[in-house]
Amino acid sequence: MPRISFQGEPGANSHIACQEARSDLEAMPCATFEDAFAAVHDGEADLAMIPIENSVAGRVADIHHLLPESGLHIIGEHFLPIHHQLVALKGAKLGDLKTAQSHVQALGQCRQTLRKLGIAPVVGADTAGSAREIAEQNDASRGAIASALAAEVYGLDILAQDIEDESHNTTRFVILSREAVDVPSGPDIITTFVFRVRNLPAALYKAMGGFATNGVNMTKLESYQLEAKFYASQFYADIEGHPDDLPVARAFEELRFFCADFKMLGSYPAHPYRANIAETANGD
Repeated sequence: MPRISFQGEPGANSHIACQEARSDLEAMPCATFEDAFAAVHDGEADLAMIPIENSVAGRVADIHHLLPESGLHIIGEHFLPIHHQLVALKGAKLGDLKTAQSHVQALGQCRQTLRKLGIAPVVGADTAGSAREIAEQNDASRGAIASALAAEVYGLDILAQDIEDESHNTTRFVILSREAVDVPSGPDIITTFVFRVRNLPAALYKAMGGFATNGVNMTKLESYQLEAKFYASQFYADIEGHPDDLPVARAFEELRFFCADFKMLGSYPAHPYRANIAETANGD
């Protein structure tokens, strides 16, 4: 059966994203992001589901460095609303819990709820792995913060549902493939690329000017350092449009003039969640 790799243990949020977006593929857990990339590169998996940013915690560490060097292509995206469950052993009561173990970001996203319940946070490697450890330890005073799927996988009870402090908590994933997929030009296309500008005065300002003058909407622009060199910034960008669209082609032409390096990561259909974001931003 074709497979889609993800970082984490069974029951992780990335596992849920695989089930929602590509239920036709067998989800393949991997210990690290590097392993998830390598599984596709080496042919063990057909696709990879990789989280790239979260609406509360920001970008996922290391992905912006790993993605351009992976040799893989973005062929899709998926937005997953994150719901954290307080889970514990079968038969345990909420009043029994003294600690809750989870990934540091999950603990931070449930900080207010844990404080109200008087439960001490304990940092674990990840959410699903914490649920597995709680199931193995057989201690009714210890709980975990994990997904409903993790509770099902490891036979735990959900003692408190949806305990995240922010209701808008959402993670964006990208779907990666060994081969690029040629999507036709048209509306609702997202194009992702990375670039590094030449060492010229106002180079970034000038490079971005082509998108403004050609009416191309840039939905994301982030910088990060390369090889610990504070003067060498690489930029990650998402735009609305296809490279074959004339305005996008003109904007890229101007961008490349000021670039020391440019790499296209993929063009793919926009996820429907983007329309909801636009409606909310416009007050509809």
